[in-house]
Amino acid sequence: MGSLSDESYEEFLESLKDAGIDIVNEDELRARLAEAQRWRYAFATLAANGKPLGIRFVNHREGTNDAQILNTFTRFDFPSQLQAAFADSLKSGH
Repeated sequence: MGSLSDESYEEFLESLKDAGIDIVNEDELRARLAEAQRWRYAFATLAANGKPLGIRFVNHREGTNDAQILNTFTRFDFPSQLQAAFADSLKSGH
């Protein structure tokens, strides 16, 4: 499992993209994560509430990459509640 100090938000976002997730308004997301001291918390907030800022996540491989997405969240030490909420938001077209 990843270490909180070793893994960056850049690596996390690239891992999500490798799993088939497109990030709408990625530049805004990256700018906000760069400013945050706790990028995991900031990501969770923006994943849940970023729509007014144009930040959305789109899964182009629906269902076929669930394990890869889960592994990404696990590797970067995200709590299971966030993993489930993110997966649900992808299914609902967040």
